[in-house]
Amino acid sequence: MLLFMLMFLIAAPDAREPNPGAVVYRFDDGAAPWGSINDGVMGGLSSGRMWQEDGIAVFSGTLSLENNGGFSSVRAAPAEHSLAGKAGLVLRVRGDGRTYGLRLRTNDRFDGPSYQAALPTRAGEWTEVPVPFDRFRSTFRGRPVQGYPDLDPAKIRTFGLILADKQPGEFRLELDWIRAY
Repeated sequence: MLLFMLMFLIAAPDAREPNPGAVVYRFDDGAAPWGSINDGVMGGLSSGRMWQEDGIAVFSGTLSLENNGGFSSVRAAPAEHSLAGKAGLVLRVRGDGRTYGLRLRTNDRFDGPSYQAALPTRAGEWTEVPVPFDRFRSTFRGRPVQGYPDLDPAKIRTFGLILADKQPGEFRLELDWIRAY
């Protein structure tokens, strides 16, 4: 019995490790910040970008509704992220109380449909936000896409974040890591 207990303790994940799972992104290991795409591509005046600060990624800027604007986003470079057999993602974030969008793409195209799910935050608090893959919906420029296939986690190529909540003003989202579960 003692041997069984020891084997169990050795094989069990470390209880201090939050939400064990496959690490998709960590920003304390020198991972490059994601590139920004703001509403200036259509005449808007929003600004936003991502940078690294003290081992975390910071997505911050100002959302403007001027000139028919209203979004700021960042996106990682395409890479293989086969998450076949996983149920979703968990993100460790500290936000400003706004709800961001978590965006996934299954191809390397710059434009076209993507999959988006809500990423709620609590102002000033680090939280771990689970986002099941079945919550992602296909969208194109903020509108639902009918007849587009459901998200296939085995084909994920790009991760991104977007803020498009129609609330002008400054925003800040800190991202520690993304894991698959």
